[in-house]
Amino acid sequence: RQPQKKRGLISRPSLQEILDYRQEIDEALLSAIKTGLNDPLLVLVTLGISHEEQHQELFLMDILFNLSHNPLYPVCYPHKQSIHQIACSGIKPHNAQISSNAANADSLEMKNYAGGLVQIGHEAANSGFYFDNELPRHQVFIAPFSLARQLITNAQWIAFIEDGGYHNVLLWLADGWKIAKQEQWEMPLYWQPSDSHDNNGSLVKKYFVYQLDGLQPLNLAAPVCHISFFEADAFARWAGKRLPTEAEWEFAAANQAGPERPLDSEDAVLAPQPANNSPTTDNPGLQQLHGQVWQWTASPYVAYPGFKISAGAVGEYNGKFMNGQYVLRGSSFATAPHHSRLTYRNFFYPHQRWQFSGVRLAA
Repeated sequence: RQPQKKRGLISRPSLQEILDYRQEIDEALLSAIKTGLNDPLLVLVTLGISHEEQHQELFLMDILFNLSHNPLYPVCYPHKQSIHQIACSGIKPHNAQISSNAANADSLEMKNYAGGLVQIGHEAANSGFYFDNELPRHQVFIAPFSLARQLITNAQWIAFIEDGGYHNVLLWLADGWKIAKQEQWEMPLYWQPSDSHDNNGSLVKKYFVYQLDGLQPLNLAAPVCHISFFEADAFARWAGKRLPTEAEWEFAAANQAGPERPLDSEDAVLAPQPANNSPTTDNPGLQQLHGQVWQWTASPYVAYPGFKISAGAVGEYNGKFMNGQYVLRGSSFATAPHHSRLTYRNFFYPHQRWQFSGVRLAA
């Protein structure tokens, strides 16, 4: 078995060989399904399909990351209208001279929750698929808290940048500061600054962002995307807030889930959208819970009390990754719609930025 870090040293099969292999496997599996699968096999096949759906989102993340190294910024998924035309609703490519009073987190609308003893986690007895890390449902105590109704926007993130957020050591966790300096982070991944002069000769800073439909002017109203846990945590501290725990997020979202935009729908847009275009804007409470960006929480990815690792190789699927990572909640624009469960626990390492991740603040 070739070590993961050396897989690239072995030549891949040809594309046709891969397609032929895939067709053979599909035919064999479909034939087995038609003849009837016993319960253990049905559970395994269902897990495999859900895992494949996770990888479909990861493929888009990887494609975007790989193509971002191409200086021509190629368009991967063109749309009838560009993402900028659909999303901006009249917002033009901007300069970065944004009033901190208009863009900072003090302008956030917060929704208050009493908390108390609550249940979180998946009800295994209910119908529908779930991953083992969503089990078991258990009781937790949540102190009174508040949660932002909307996600943090690009405009608010620019205010953080202009206030020296990436250069203020007091805002950052020690490990975050170390990697931010090492990797020379100055803004979210895929952002491109561009300086120009206006008619009066004054210097104007503009931002563009590389997306799946190519390089686009940054949409100020859209949720910030492609930020690490360390950046989200530093922003929260700068804003005088904090990141929510995953229990707080799930408790607050329990009655707020809205319809999702399927990845293959005609109006699907492969980029985060402003709140006024969110699928949940008809919701009087929290907005943008699903279908925009994954939302970092302050919760480390660890097992729930009573979690049991399944026997065999399936037990490695989630259990062995419960170390050194943080939980994200919600779903992104690229997530399979039925994966947008209240109990879904996504997880990444705190320094990673290539996933479709954003931030919702708590207090």
